[in-house]
Amino acid sequence: MGPRSRERRAGAVQSTNDSSALSKSSLATRGYVHDAFAALLVPGSARRAPLIHRGYYVRARAVRHCVRAFLERTCAAPGAPRAQILSLGAGSDSLYFRLKAAGRLFWAAVFEVDFPDVARRKAERIRDTPELCAITGPFRSGDPASALCFESSDYRILGLDLRQLERLDQALAAAGLDEAAPTLLLAEAVLTYLEPDNAAALIAWAAQRFPDALFVIYEQMRPHDPFGQFMQQHFQQLNSPLHGLDRFPDVASQQLRFLQAGWTACRAMDMNEFYRCLLPAEERRRMENLEPFDEFEEWHLKCAHYFILAASKGDTLSQTWVLSSPELFPRVEPASPSGTLLAKVVTSDSQGPHFKRYGHASVLLSPGILSAGGFGEQEGRHCRVSKFHLLSRCCDFEWKGKPIGSRGTEAQWDGRLYHTMTRLSDTQVLVLGGRLSPVTPAVGILQLRFCKSEDDSAEDLNVTVTKAGTEGDSTLSCWRHSTTQVSYENQKYLFVYGGRSVGEPVLSDWHFLHVGTMTWVRIPVEGEAPEGRHSHSACSWQAGALIAGGLGASEEPLSSVVFLKPTTCGFLWESVDIQPPITPRYSHTAHVLNGKLLLVGGVWIHSSSVPRVTVIDLTTGLSSEFQIDTTGVPWPLMLHNHTSILLPEEQQLLLLGGGGNCFSFGTYFNPHAVTLDLSSLSAGQ
Repeated sequence: MGPRSRERRAGAVQSTNDSSALSKSSLATRGYVHDAFAALLVPGSARRAPLIHRGYYVRARAVRHCVRAFLERTCAAPGAPRAQILSLGAGSDSLYFRLKAAGRLFWAAVFEVDFPDVARRKAERIRDTPELCAITGPFRSGDPASALCFESSDYRILGLDLRQLERLDQALAAAGLDEAAPTLLLAEAVLTYLEPDNAAALIAWAAQRFPDALFVIYEQMRPHDPFGQFMQQHFQQLNSPLHGLDRFPDVASQQLRFLQAGWTACRAMDMNEFYRCLLPAEERRRMENLEPFDEFEEWHLKCAHYFILAASKGDTLSQTWVLSSPELFPRVEPASPSGTLLAKVVTSDSQGPHFKRYGHASVLLSPGILSAGGFGEQEGRHCRVSKFHLLSRCCDFEWKGKPIGSRGTEAQWDGRLYHTMTRLSDTQVLVLGGRLSPVTPAVGILQLRFCKSEDDSAEDLNVTVTKAGTEGDSTLSCWRHSTTQVSYENQKYLFVYGGRSVGEPVLSDWHFLHVGTMTWVRIPVEGEAPEGRHSHSACSWQAGALIAGGLGASEEPLSSVVFLKPTTCGFLWESVDIQPPITPRYSHTAHVLNGKLLLVGGVWIHSSSVPRVTVIDLTTGLSSEFQIDTTGVPWPLMLHNHTSILLPEEQQLLLLGGGGNCFSFGTYFNPHAVTLDLSSLSAGQ
């Protein structure tokens, strides 16, 4: 890499600091963390989305946890040497000011290192801001030719390139860093921007330089799964690619990396584990109620792709106590694959902006597969989708997709998402629930009817939207629920279960809608009711309903499968015993084929693998796992927030849409409809 290329790369990395500083300032403004100094250290302001806030919140809490543990261990002992914090790539972070204002630096000092331009800009900002100067106390500015940009009694800012270790070593010594003192080295999303050899040299230098030290890093990982691929593409487009992820793709390899570099103990965990095990439940509830939120899939995926690591050495800091937890995070790894299902792109013109969406619903009708609602691409922008999409078979192996218009005088399609659609006939669909925003439920039941044009052309279909049910009916104001067709006393009903609403993050109630009269009715249900959930799956089976997985209370994925079993006097809840136990998941789809329940895709946090297809024999309760062969499918393929249609005669499953708003990396939509070959599931029957 030439000098100019290195300069451009360094500039791109520095720009990530500016974006991060604005996010941290927005985080404090919305009350996620207490930080009166973040806004003072960055020019301008920006309000970030709730998903960004959550991501930066868990990062801030993880770093705070480690810093406090270090200070409590090193500053508590009488006569202990003065502790020191060395923040590498500190940028505009307000750590020093928060610690000083909280009285936590009475026997500690903070040293910060970043690129010279970043360090000088921060020093100037402090000098020009009276509120910050009041915290630092008397200070002096460094010589323009010196690496030292700012100096007070307990605070130093140095402008240095972390790749130049000899100069770094000399400048830190000249600034007063004591190599014998207990030292916390902190690097938040720093090492990954260094070339692997430079990062390795820095880790080894720190191990050799400081005999009593704790090295804490916060970084990305899991580069090879769909979310990880999209994450890498984002940073590549910013000209600040992530380095070393191929060598160190998970927490195990990251821990080994530090142990082999001379650190005597090391512990790492992903941010889902940190959030569940090291944050009090009360604090989690406080954070979860700060803003309306409905992007659980991307929140859990983001946390699965970042980790916090603490490596230690020396008499004071040699134990892995920093990230020890009294609560063990349960790991539920799926069983070894029993087979592979081949995935193929639907060879048609179905690709295109009208087909890219998630949070939609799909149903099989005689004209084809109708998809409606969701969030996607429409007319060159990302928005709630107002156009319908029809995917119809044009020959044995091809499908043709096209947008479908709507008409109607009494009702219009309102652009809802996370609703359900149920087939009433070859040309009629019932739409229940959904939302327009996390604080605005979609009100009313809608009925969709296919109709042809006046010349009876099959190529010119329209969808008529009408209101159904009782005027002003507010029974259903939820989303992420399920709707399943069941039978009772030879009558058809729609069983609506679970979901979430504006007032309730998780619902555990259910309703029966009589299809013939479009009225809500009461039917006795006995047995122990399952725990509330949303984003679960539901399938019709033996005139009842199979409910699987979902996201439960405290935003915890569930593994339970329950059966709403018909009886002579109503229905009965029964639990389905599954062996081996399946990994808790949500945002998946499900179907019953030949007496087997298929769980397709989804999101889970208790395994480092990616959910594919779980098959449960409903007679024996035995579960098995199937991989998906995606060699013929453009990567990445994100199997959450998608829909799927079972084609039993063809032994195929058609996957439609899917994706999500992937943290700050942008929005991803699966660009193609994909078929899964299920023929291997019937082998041996």
